[in-house]
Amino acid sequence: MPVKAVVESDLAELAQLFAGYLAFYQVPRPLEVIHEFLAARLRNGDSTLLLARDDAGVAQGFVQLYPFLSSLALAPAFLLSDLFVSPNARRQGVGEVLMNAARAHAEAHGACGLQLETAKTNLAGQALYERLGYVKDEVYLTYWLSVQPT
Repeated sequence: MPVKAVVESDLAELAQLFAGYLAFYQVPRPLEVIHEFLAARLRNGDSTLLLARDDAGVAQGFVQLYPFLSSLALAPAFLLSDLFVSPNARRQGVGEVLMNAARAHAEAHGACGLQLETAKTNLAGQALYERLGYVKDEVYLTYWLSVQPT
């Protein structure tokens, strides 16, 4: 299954998949807002979006990576922020292909690792991550503070 970096002509299909991702996490947004968010990622070059397509060229899933610097490792790393596979393409290896593409991207860019978070209820995702060698952090807790832009 081919995985390629997203280009502008992929945005309509990607926005549909991203809408499914947001619905999965119960934070739906209007399609036009999603499209603009993704278009801004491409314009700004602040993330890497990879899209998997089946043999017929239909978009099946995506992964989004944000670069950051690991202060503890003194090296670049990537946040694997978003992974989604279309419900009709699940259990066909699409998630694994996307995760492996993310790893290859990180390795090619000299990263020391990939970090991700997932819902505690996402047992299928957790099983995939652990099968691919990701280790659950038992040392650090994640906190979040919501702020309002000024």
